[in-house]
Formats: sequence, structure tokens, C-alpha cells
Amino acid sequence: MIHPHVTGTGEPASTAPQPPAARRSGSDRDSTRVEVFQMLGWRWDITEAKKLTQGRAPDGWIVTERWAAMIQLVAIDAEHAYRVDLSEPLIMATVPNGGMLIIDGWHRLCKAVAFGVAELSAVILTEEEELACRIFGGEEDDGEDDGEETEGEREGDTPDEDMFGSA
Repeated sequence: MIHPHVTGTGEPASTAPQPPAARRSGSDRDSTRVEVFQMLGWRWDITEAKKLTQGRAPDGWIVTERWAAMIQLVAIDAEHAYRVDLSEPLIMATVPNGGMLIIDGWHRLCKAVAFGVAELSAVILTEEEELACRIFGGEEDDGEDDGEETEGEREGDTPDEDMFGSA
């Protein structure tokens, strides 16, 4: 489990020197910059996902402890995680043949786990929205069956029904 490092004053402590660009405050960042999230062979345009979901009521809640182990797969800036607003809903996408995935909100999840927050709200992109935000990954199969079993096709190799924390 990843916990932000906090000094005695309650301020986050950096564990490694940051390059100058990483230390810039939010107001100094380039407003034309596109925020992206990549997990393995998939990449999404988070700037577009935020536009599509702006003002939308959350679709539900995730149970943070059920997602905590995945935090180690994502680069987390502890200082940023300490400052995030936990009231902002996560953005999730349904990945074809893979289930649900958080595509925006990993720093919020990290903070929630570190401070014992049990649930976070989330909006779920529709299939059309997910496709509109997807930069690459999940290319269509050519439709030919090569006879080999793939991950998820083996008997008994199905995802846990409630693995994404629907309460």
C-alpha cells in the first residue's frame, strides 16, 4: 500500500528530487497541455474525458480497499496526492474484455487509502465516450479464431463479479 510521506507539520515530504517542470504550481502549467493516462497497451485523453463528464452526477461508488493494490502500478506523486480533492469523482472506463478501470483519479485513490476513506464516487464513461477518449489500445480483433485460448477464456478464469467494489 502506498502512503504519502508526511512531515511533522502535516505537509507532504518529497521522497526524491523533482525536476523543475514537476515542481511548477498548477497555475504555471500550460493550459494547452493534454492530460493522458496509460495502462499497459491502452491510453486515454483525460482532458477529453473530463470535458465529457463535467457536471455529471456520479454513477456510483468504489470501495477504496478493493483498488488499493493497483496503486503500485501507477506513478504517484505523493505531494500531488496530498493536495487532491476527494469530492471530485473518479472517471472510469469499461475496457473491452477487461472490466472497469480507473482512468482518472489514482492520486485521489491513493489519498483515500492513506487516510482511511472507505469509498470514492465515480462516473463511468459510456462506450461511445470511452472510444472518443481512447488514444490507442483495444484494437479490433480480425475475427479469426486461431484455436488458442486467451487470457480470460480458460475455464474458471473469469473476473470476480464484485471486484470493482460496487456496494
